[in-house]
Amino acid sequence: MLSLTLNTRSLADLWALGKPRVVSLIVFCAAVGAAMAQPRWADLPQLGLALVGIGLIAMGAAAMNCLFERDRDANMRRTQSRPLVRGAVGVPGAAAYAGLLTLSGTWLLLEFANPLAMWLTLATCFGYAVVYTRWLKPATPQNIVIGGAAGAMPPILGWAAASGHVTAEATVLFLIIYTWTPPHFWALALYRKLDYAKAGLPMLPNTHGNEFTRLSILLYTFVLAAVTLIPFVIGCSGWVYLAGALWLNGGFISRAWKLNRNYSDEASRALFLFSIRYLTYLFAALLVDRLLILFV
Repeated sequence: MLSLTLNTRSLADLWALGKPRVVSLIVFCAAVGAAMAQPRWADLPQLGLALVGIGLIAMGAAAMNCLFERDRDANMRRTQSRPLVRGAVGVPGAAAYAGLLTLSGTWLLLEFANPLAMWLTLATCFGYAVVYTRWLKPATPQNIVIGGAAGAMPPILGWAAASGHVTAEATVLFLIIYTWTPPHFWALALYRKLDYAKAGLPMLPNTHGNEFTRLSILLYTFVLAAVTLIPFVIGCSGWVYLAGALWLNGGFISRAWKLNRNYSDEASRALFLFSIRYLTYLFAALLVDRLLILFV
């Protein structure tokens, strides 16, 4: 019984190392990108396995992120309970786990999708785990603006897996997430400002102050609202998506406006959590709109 308990705990720690909640949103956005590419019904089983491959590589990148940031994580209250910090998973085990996930995902993409999807996903993994984590994050307060390109790739990865190529429409979906990323992370950085300072990371609130960061969040929400209208303007989506985008953008802008006028950690945290729901619901609206076009 003790051995079984320990094994279960070890598996749970390895699972947590791959940041499954973050990866679930990544896979969902990739799935929406794949659906927007209008795959054939006969290809759906293979596409499902390709999305699993994207998820496995994303979990591998997340495990690499935890591996590279274990010393910083130990200085931050938000990340002190991660498996590597607690010693629940050792460095060799984490490295092997990350490698196994990445290799497994690579095989699935090569076997059930295409080389373009595989190489784009591996490039995204490198961009997040190495370029962002190792180089950009400790170097510049614009880390999330530049490094956000890796986080914005899921719809392009799904589109490439479904079609074997990348179109202008896929790039628009990329642009939505890319524009969403800074206000999303800066809201987190505001109420975790002391954590980031303790870890020695030059996040925008620490380098430019709260007031500048709050104004930047507000301005980005206006840019984001404009970008989210592009799918409707170019005919990639219909009225259902437009209605959802307008409603969600109204919520994002109003919350950012209130945060800019009267700051509190609670309001910043609420905006961060809303931004996660915002992206989920926005891409869900894209998916529902696409399905309605197909079936109605």
